[in-house]
Amino acid sequence: MGFFYNLTMCMSILKNNDEFFMKIALKEAMAAYDEEEIPVGAVIVHNNKVISKGHNQCQKLNDSTAHAEMIAITSAQNKIGSKYLNECEMYVTLEPCMMCSGAIHLSKIKKVIYGLDDKEKGYLRKSKEELNKKLAIVSNVLEAESREILESFFFKLRS
Repeated sequence: MGFFYNLTMCMSILKNNDEFFMKIALKEAMAAYDEEEIPVGAVIVHNNKVISKGHNQCQKLNDSTAHAEMIAITSAQNKIGSKYLNECEMYVTLEPCMMCSGAIHLSKIKKVIYGLDDKEKGYLRKSKEELNKKLAIVSNVLEAESREILESFFFKLRS
């Protein structure tokens, strides 16, 4: 019984950890929302500490590559002093697109936890099948919260 109890406790702690860091990514998404950007936020964690954050800034920077993930990756690489983030995890509110999935692969991030599947432009799951087989993926963490921010943004845009 002790083994299964400990395993259950570990799984509970991991889930709570994922939710804790995803809430920080959601705050980044709200920063994007407040700046009238598509509300996506990303956080990179190393040894259970946030080392970088980012949110979409495509409109602000007039740069189609200024996605939350790209900004967080660049910031983390600068903080660590390496192009490889192989001991890091990324938390992002929306499944990364093809460009961001490529950057995740090239930076060697070991695990991505995301909130909401992007059935239209999401590419992370497909990239795992094709080229990034070692990447660990956890999906649908605080999915409802991620969906609510995006739906609210697009509803406001259409109004």
